[in-house]
Amino acid sequence: MVKSQFKIQQMAFMLLAVTLFFVLAGIFIFIFKFSDLKAAATELSEKNALLLVTRLANSPEFSCGEAFDYADIACVDGDKIMALKQNQKEYKDFWGISNIEVRKILSNKTDECTIKNYPDCEFIKINNDNETGDFISNFVILCQKDSFGGEVYDKCEISRLMISYKPI
Repeated sequence: MVKSQFKIQQMAFMLLAVTLFFVLAGIFIFIFKFSDLKAAATELSEKNALLLVTRLANSPEFSCGEAFDYADIACVDGDKIMALKQNQKEYKDFWGISNIEVRKILSNKTDECTIKNYPDCEFIKINNDNETGDFISNFVILCQKDSFGGEVYDKCEISRLMISYKPI
């Protein structure tokens, strides 16, 4: 009888050891499978931000449309952006990003655009949160209507449309 009890006890410990082994193996596989999940989520967030930069340049709030000859390429209307800057409270969470900035490339100015100094400035900031994040940018053409000697003309400059997003 002692021998049979010993065999039953031995079988119970063996079943317990096999179960514990499979649980530990399952946990190891689970950790291994999901170890780079955060890296994949960050990469996906970055790709979405890059796509958003391209979509922003072509969105009705930013694009030149038919007002300029650059409707087929990434053309951003500076006058629209300045109007959007004045009404940025309505658009604060519209795109789901922290900051939007349009920065002229070949500008010799160093100040932010306001109604008083526009278009003689370097950059326009919209949705200016104090939170910093990763910046993603794309080159665009920044155009606005200007006049010289009574003649109205299109003034266009190479610029960077930059957005700041919060990485995951």
